Amino acid sequence: MDNFKTFLIFGLLIVSLLLWDAWQKDYVRPQQAAQVAETVNESIPDTVTKQDIPDMPVVKSLDSLPDIEQSVKASLTNKIHIKTDVMDLHIDTQGGDIRDLALLKYAVESSTPDVPVQFLNDTASQFFVVQSGLRSDVSAPTHYDQYISEKNQYELIDGQDTVTVPLHWQSEEGLKVTKTYRFHRDSYVVDVDFQIENNSGEQFSAYPYAQFNRKRPQDDSGFIYTYTGAVFSSEANNYEKVKFDDLDDASFSNSGMGGWAAMIQHYFVAALIPAKNDKENGFYGKSINEKNYTAGVKLPTMDVADGENSQAKFRMYLGPKEHQRLELVADNLDLTVDYGILTIISQPLFTVMEWIHRLTNNWGWSIVFLTILIKLAFYRLSAASYRSMASMRKLTPKLASLKERFGDDKQKFNQAMMELYRTEKINPLGGCLPILVQMPVFLAFYWVLVESIELRQADFIWWLNDLTAMDPYFILPVLFGLSMFFQQKLNPAPQDPAQAMMMKAFPVVFTVFFAFFPSGLVLYWVVNNILSIAQQWHITRKLGAL
Repeated sequence: MDNFKTFLIFGLLIVSLLLWDAWQKDYVRPQQAAQVAETVNESIPDTVTKQDIPDMPVVKSLDSLPDIEQSVKASLTNKIHIKTDVMDLHIDTQGGDIRDLALLKYAVESSTPDVPVQFLNDTASQFFVVQSGLRSDVSAPTHYDQYISEKNQYELIDGQDTVTVPLHWQSEEGLKVTKTYRFHRDSYVVDVDFQIENNSGEQFSAYPYAQFNRKRPQDDSGFIYTYTGAVFSSEANNYEKVKFDDLDDASFSNSGMGGWAAMIQHYFVAALIPAKNDKENGFYGKSINEKNYTAGVKLPTMDVADGENSQAKFRMYLGPKEHQRLELVADNLDLTVDYGILTIISQPLFTVMEWIHRLTNNWGWSIVFLTILIKLAFYRLSAASYRSMASMRKLTPKLASLKERFGDDKQKFNQAMMELYRTEKINPLGGCLPILVQMPVFLAFYWVLVESIELRQADFIWWLNDLTAMDPYFILPVLFGLSMFFQQKLNPAPQDPAQAMMMKAFPVVFTVFFAFFPSGLVLYWVVNNILSIAQQWHITRKLGAL
């Protein structure tokens, strides 16, 4: 009965979250999108010729959208190869954009450690690139213009902490722009700056921009849903997710001091962080033909007088969602480790698990010991639940007698059963409240296990060499099913034959269900069930209900 109540309540909570999300989608977000659309329509330029370039202020219409193939063709021009100790990437001289990026410390599969994750990619099927440029009503380099590179190969060598990649552009009027990338050792932060030298004979005005342009990926998460899409942070909202569907309905526009724009996916994040200044930055997101999407930052407008120089800077983070790294890069960037509405609980749980890992150097044991700590924290609440069930178990013979006396008359049987509960001073719902109190912690821990990249391809023992992959031999799911079966033996037997039959089927059904879950999650449930069996057996035996 304990497992039945647990999973029933778990299911009700999931349904409630889905209903809340549906309400947000149907009623709240459309109103917000309408407000954003009004703001965007007031500031859309009429000089735009390529819609994936951010708009200039003070204009009123957009031209038709270029097909994604136009951006893909750009990848066929000259590419500059850069390699550091953690990155292997290419920058295209057309646009000066990062067209592909492999994360050398993260393998696609644990079985192929030499094949790194391709985070950015300029192929048509997995298009995801970083673009940047200057937006002006006169000649200036956008991400469609050609740069000149001093070399086509850069590498971070031993004894070197930084590698610098300068790109040069010059107009016929005498405007010179140098876009410089700086890559650092053991870092996923990339520094970018635009150096402008104006010898055009008149003042030059433009705003720098940087954006991600990616194709909407196919959902391949299986049983585990994780958010993939745009995220923005500003003074007004520390963490704002803008789904691809939302961008299909209306473009996103916001502004404020500081902040950042990002595209996130399971385990990895690409973020654009403007340099700190005393001016507002603009943030935007768009849908391009409902196929690929942009999320970007507009830096403050630069006014450069003739004969003068000026500079604009921003940073990028292109890598794993590791708490310790993200906290050092920008305020609130660690929220991209997306635990959802239970972040306030999930973050402390991860901190404790990380502390345990420093002692054990094994994420599997960290899960085991954190499960024990959670169980100890709720020991008294669980004990109240098990005492209630033990008391009900002692009444099983009397309930069976009532069932035999009243036969198929369910109304009289239920009345007699409730009278028996009152006489024996037993609350049949006494086991539910402790479970309800614990469920937010269980759900929060679930998201810690799903979202933490530290567990990705992490070894545990013997056959388990990836805690985020399903158990290859289904040993943990079988252990889970057996533990669920033994726990049911300690629960009071249901008097309803249909419910009794359903309870017998539960261990089999959930064994099959959990066979496709990440082994780290199943490990948590197995340990939790074993601890629950031990506690319940002790209490049931103490009350003489065995």
